[in-house]
Amino acid sequence: MTAKTLLKVSGLKVSYGGIQAVKGVDFEVREGELVSLIGSNGAGKTTTMKAITGGLVANDGDIQYLDKSIKGQGAWDLVKQGLVMVPEGRGVFTRMTITENLQMGAFIRSDKAGILEDIDKMFALFPRLKERRDQLAGTMSGGEQQMLAMARALMCQPKVLLLDEPSMGLSPIMVDKIFEVVRDVSAQGVTIVLVEQNASRALAIASRGYVMESGLITMTGLGKDLLVDPKVRAAYLGE
Repeated sequence: MTAKTLLKVSGLKVSYGGIQAVKGVDFEVREGELVSLIGSNGAGKTTTMKAITGGLVANDGDIQYLDKSIKGQGAWDLVKQGLVMVPEGRGVFTRMTITENLQMGAFIRSDKAGILEDIDKMFALFPRLKERRDQLAGTMSGGEQQMLAMARALMCQPKVLLLDEPSMGLSPIMVDKIFEVVRDVSAQGVTIVLVEQNASRALAIASRGYVMESGLITMTGLGKDLLVDPKVRAAYLGE
């Protein structure tokens, strides 16, 4: 039995600054999947994610979430519906502690006991955050802030979690940790869309993958199949 489609993008076109960055993109994400969207810098990956989550207005096409069009809806409304993005650059509240950032992640919730329980779950998933729970987020390393941004997003109890370049600018050790956490979160049943320039790592953990070039989807397939595809290896894996 095929899993339910949670997110479906059809003919998406997005322009900004007079440039058409996304030129008619189609893809879908089914319940429980970890879908990777790979491509070089400037391919249109981040623009696509921003259009889906209300950060940019699409010129054409449609975005269906839970079988309803969400085109034109704002990020606030989408978060309340369970569609949550961790943006490139993390965007943590630098003058708040780690614990306060996690509490902010639960701003749409009123179940106090559940919130406390989920904070404990985040500390179990990210032990480094637990060690520094009273530290100001702005004093943490880039990798630690990335962990916090992911944990804060999970406090919203997302149905679909979009991660935009979570490994960008991180040390190799921290990249390993971030991908380990992404895999663990996926294993817990959270549906994930992973946008990554690190194609080999992204495809290695993906159920399915899409390759994006110059604002268009040019290839799609199972993550394991794209990982060994000669065209993908030549273009994105340096082989």
